Amino acid sequence: MSKPKSNNAKTISVALTLCLVCSVLVSAVAVGLKPAQVENARLDRNKNILVAADMYNAESDTAEDVAERFKDFDVEIIDLNKGTYLDDSALADAGIPDRNAYDASQATKNQALSEDLGDNDPAGIGRKPKYAKVYVKKDDAGKPEVVVLPIQGYGLWGTIYGFLTLESDMNTIKGISFYEHKETPGLGARIEEPEWRAKWTGIHSYDENGNVATGVTKAGAPKENWVDGISGATLTSRGVSNMIQFWLGDQGYKPYLDMLRKESGQTIENTDTQANQSTQSKTSTAQPNTELAALQPVANGKEA
Repeated sequence: MSKPKSNNAKTISVALTLCLVCSVLVSAVAVGLKPAQVENARLDRNKNILVAADMYNAESDTAEDVAERFKDFDVEIIDLNKGTYLDDSALADAGIPDRNAYDASQATKNQALSEDLGDNDPAGIGRKPKYAKVYVKKDDAGKPEVVVLPIQGYGLWGTIYGFLTLESDMNTIKGISFYEHKETPGLGARIEEPEWRAKWTGIHSYDENGNVATGVTKAGAPKENWVDGISGATLTSRGVSNMIQFWLGDQGYKPYLDMLRKESGQTIENTDTQANQSTQSKTSTAQPNTELAALQPVANGKEA
């Protein structure tokens, strides 16, 4: 008795139907999970802002605590070149419909919202957004108490994203956090560790001449007011150093910070003195560190 001939058309039809059903199911699940993914990303961002501002306790704080504490911050969009805030009218003119939804990283993909850094790109970000989102917590008098600044720069394997917080003098570093990177676990990824991040607290950003006065140092070359690098993670530490110097410099937030100091009647000279006193107090009580080696910063260029 002969075997029935295979029906190729029927086989292909069944396979296509099965693929279509699976595609519909996967798409439905992805769409259904999208709101939760967006909310989780927002919560993680806000948590890292609070971490950088020293307003988060990992052992006890809940998502509700993060949401409630984040309400203390005003979300502002600034013109990086001018150092000024954008009001609603200026936001509309710039093509930014929603200050809360604005993403400076995505803006770098839009030529109208960014500028090519060319060879002057120590942080290795390629394009700089024209506008940046900052988070400002004000005191009872309406003056900035802390300002949280988003930062990014190239490390060893990819771009590192984080937040840097300055105190009311716009010079003293209150804290730092990193929320996305591709650095090596156990080496460069240690930039996330509280012990290393704590080394930034109390350091002053600028010297009396208004120049960026901090970064990450190299083993055998200790430097006052700079942070020890992570042993075995030279390129990561160098990337963080370049990132800090870029975003605190003229291409980054310096025009904005200068504006805030001017509004409060402060100068680099007196804020530097205050910050230096804070650094000396911190140094006098700090325990010696035998595990982390220091790194010499590189002034320009991206490390691959």
